[in-house]
Amino acid sequence: MVRPPDPAPTDPADRPATYREVFAVAEFRWLWTALLGSVIGDQLARVALAILVFDRTGSAGLSALTYALTFLPDIAGGPLLSGLADRYPRRRVMVSCDAARAVLVALMAIPGAPLWILCVLLVVVQLLSAPFQAARSAMLATVMTGDKFKAATGLSAVTNQTAQLVGFVTGGSLVAALGTSQALVLNAASFAISAVLLQLGVRERPVPIGADPMAKPSWWGSLSAGARLVWNDRKLRYLTALVCVPGFYITVEGLAAPYAAAVGGGPLAVGVLFAANPAGQVVGILLFSRVAPTRRLALMGRLAIASCAPLIFCAFEPGLWTTVALWALSGLSASYLVTAQATFVQDIPDAQRGQAIGLARTALIVSQGIGVLVAGAAADRWQPALVVAAAGVCGVAFAAGAGRGYQRA
Repeated sequence: MVRPPDPAPTDPADRPATYREVFAVAEFRWLWTALLGSVIGDQLARVALAILVFDRTGSAGLSALTYALTFLPDIAGGPLLSGLADRYPRRRVMVSCDAARAVLVALMAIPGAPLWILCVLLVVVQLLSAPFQAARSAMLATVMTGDKFKAATGLSAVTNQTAQLVGFVTGGSLVAALGTSQALVLNAASFAISAVLLQLGVRERPVPIGADPMAKPSWWGSLSAGARLVWNDRKLRYLTALVCVPGFYITVEGLAAPYAAAVGGGPLAVGVLFAANPAGQVVGILLFSRVAPTRRLALMGRLAIASCAPLIFCAFEPGLWTTVALWALSGLSASYLVTAQATFVQDIPDAQRGQAIGLARTALIVSQGIGVLVAGAAADRWQPALVVAAAGVCGVAFAAGAGRGYQRA
């Protein structure tokens, strides 16, 4: 009897990176520690500002507007300021942004500051997040290569989602215990500590050089070149589309409160519904990281579809816990987003990464904002469950097109 040949060994290049390997890189440990402090401080600050405005004005609308101001400036900051990460050394950009935000948030913590001043300071703080995030992502792609970068991106996403979960569960209680001014002081301190950690632990690197070493593109030249690069490259274009799929399943967060009311739940039900999708994403990212890199790329389109498909079953108006399971399943499949974002960054030439990252980040934020606004307006006319289901149907169609386009690019 002839013995069958041994199966071919797994290609080492297709082995998924481990988190142990990621944390073995000293610069990543400093970057991650700085991120951890900042996201915790940010969550506290968002809750503190919303409570502060509501306590002073008694207006739920102004409180919601203040919370929205922690996201809206990114729409302008992404395309307009992210190019700074390509024009100046990236560590310097990150440290400067953190130092400036520490000062601005400390000013916001002064008791009795007029609300209009708080809003102006908040807008400037959020504008600075665009060049910081662009520089951080571009720097991370330099520090980590191959699948280590994807694993590092996944860890960063898990850190952000976990901070969001902690904020949903404990943010109000912590702010109530500390006071709004003290919570803002902690946020300012987190930015200052982040600046120190980045200065001490991350090596300064020169500005990346493009195809023409003598060329120094203007602000508009950098913006238009980044837009052309993304639009003219089919893979980058469809990766951007995949990154925008959250604009459909984000509707579950925007409609959590009315949905909970419709199923007879109270404030606890709202919190559980808010937490379902982020919790699913944390689990999904950790599980998906164990899949071989090439397999992850092949699964992106299917998982993008699966991130929206569970929402369709909300049309049957299931009870609270069935809905929680569906929304968590949506989050579990949304783990594809880490691979899509990391692949996008790695496919961009280093000299243009900052600007391109800013454009993709803006596309994501705009898609989420539009999704929440449209869903909110629709929920004024139809049942929240039907609106969520409709968002699921539209999301499946959009994700199918984006996934098919990427595979054919």
